[in-house]
Amino acid sequence: MRPHFGLKRAPRAPPPRTVAAGSGPSAPEPGQRQTPEFVTEIRRNTMIKHKAIMIGAGLANMASAVYLIQEGHWNGNAITMYGIDDHGSNDGSAASEQAADYWNAEHPLENSTGYIARGGRMLNYRTYVDLMDVLSRVESATEPGMTAAEDTRDFDAKHRTFDKARLMRRGDGILQAGKLGLNNLDRALLTKLVMMPDKDEEQLDNVSIADYFKDDPHMFTTNFWYMWETTFAFRTQSSAQELRRYMHMMLYEFTQIEHLVGVNRTRYNQFESIMLPLINYLKAQGVHFELGKIVTDWTFADSTMQDEITVTGLEIQDAHTGETEHLDVDGDTAVIFTNGSITDSATLGDYNTPAPENMEYGLSAALWKKAAARFYNLGNPDKFFADRAASEWVSFTLTTKDHVLLNEITRITTQVPGNALNSFLSTAPITDLGKPDVNMSIVVHHQPHFTTQKPNEAVIWGYFLYPRRTGEFVNKPYIEMTGKEMLQELLGQLSMVDPGPINIREHTAAIMDSVINCIPCYMPYASALFNNRAKTDRPEVIPAHSTNLAFTGEFVEQPFQMVFTEQSAVRSGEIAAYHFAGIPMSRLVQTPRYDKDLPTLLRATKKMFE
Repeated sequence: MRPHFGLKRAPRAPPPRTVAAGSGPSAPEPGQRQTPEFVTEIRRNTMIKHKAIMIGAGLANMASAVYLIQEGHWNGNAITMYGIDDHGSNDGSAASEQAADYWNAEHPLENSTGYIARGGRMLNYRTYVDLMDVLSRVESATEPGMTAAEDTRDFDAKHRTFDKARLMRRGDGILQAGKLGLNNLDRALLTKLVMMPDKDEEQLDNVSIADYFKDDPHMFTTNFWYMWETTFAFRTQSSAQELRRYMHMMLYEFTQIEHLVGVNRTRYNQFESIMLPLINYLKAQGVHFELGKIVTDWTFADSTMQDEITVTGLEIQDAHTGETEHLDVDGDTAVIFTNGSITDSATLGDYNTPAPENMEYGLSAALWKKAAARFYNLGNPDKFFADRAASEWVSFTLTTKDHVLLNEITRITTQVPGNALNSFLSTAPITDLGKPDVNMSIVVHHQPHFTTQKPNEAVIWGYFLYPRRTGEFVNKPYIEMTGKEMLQELLGQLSMVDPGPINIREHTAAIMDSVINCIPCYMPYASALFNNRAKTDRPEVIPAHSTNLAFTGEFVEQPFQMVFTEQSAVRSGEIAAYHFAGIPMSRLVQTPRYDKDLPTLLRATKKMFE
């Protein structure tokens, strides 16, 4: 077994074993009371498996496979991954590759040049401890002699984040966003949220952020809210319960949100820097990847009480041919299922074509819905996938053949590429409350963002959190805009905050001539994991009475964990792996609790009054 690098973690578990008669804790005599240790040991070992079917080939299941191999001492060829693709939510590739993928097959692109990243997520070492653990176990795909974790730490140490232009507004230019703009009621309600103990969290079941602040509309006009909603993609209709978890887990970010100095970034896009190292490792270990496959239905064993969950078979459809097959699941096989994806039903457009709206219910959520209809404790997928108004957004990826636009953005924002999350505030009321809000946000990556970029090419990513709103410079809803029109909207926003002396509009022709492609991407479920919900609306990783089925990803319920992070995805996979390999949960990577750290609390309190 190759050595591990990076974060310190709990000692490796011993190889799993099956308890035989007379081994382990002493078996009780007939009529003798079973000891708790005996019951726990027997229950744990009856759940041990030696093979796994992974439904979904995203980060959570890949992490689970790594832990099964390295901590459970499984053979890689005992694991099979079924998925549409191997990108998951951490994607990034040449547009020509994704244009041919199943999920975009019904909407072919006229222009498939350039690059596409449907989304992007920021990392944070202090909280993403499970992610960094799993990345310390696999080699970088681009940096010889480094693990993927060492690669990211090395790059990040040389390219520290310090955002100088977090918020910008017409007439004001770069705002002094460190002044959060909170009043006493804002502070009181935020403090109440932070101080709420875990045992009381269910008081926020089905309470939206708008509900929680119903007597405090001022909150939604503060710099704090503008930065929080665009850093983490919250909306007013999102879950207050999830906001509480973010305030607990990311409380230290509260004190530095205007500069994002706690943000860490990968060397390249997250497919090449996170997913590809995992894929390379798992393939080398013999893991089977069955891509272009959709698991469409289940067969479950009958039980007397109708609550024991045992998968006995799966229906699998070839995404390209439509052919179906039945796969039997034997008693020695675990089924590890990523039950929702924020990139499901996504579609692409191009420079001259808006992204069409795909009304298909998410594929992974549709399979979850069939399981939830059979068993009472598997959550409620409709809370997340039947309310697009609460979850949809549009992003775009712009590829240029030179650095004309990149240099202009650097001049206007006074920061080099790699530091930016720039959000443009409206001056006119655009919310349901009749308040100004963020129009759009952009991320200017360190270049190159893809290993195959040519020396002078640049890639910029941006998004519209509310795609039904109308642009300020292109008079149509963002969801209806072509890639060209999204670029025109961006240039309009930049022109209004440009300090001069020569306005960016004077360079419009050169910028438009530099474009290789600008690809819109419509994602109906991009913020679905934040949808307003109760704790019981998500299944636990290991549901009660499940003998061989586990749930992974960001639509599962885990103690303390916040979603929309690689951290929660990896941890769910780790829990599933430990469960089926018979490894005690006490060996999980320890999760830090900054909401219980007095210095962090004091700094956050001080920040609220700035």
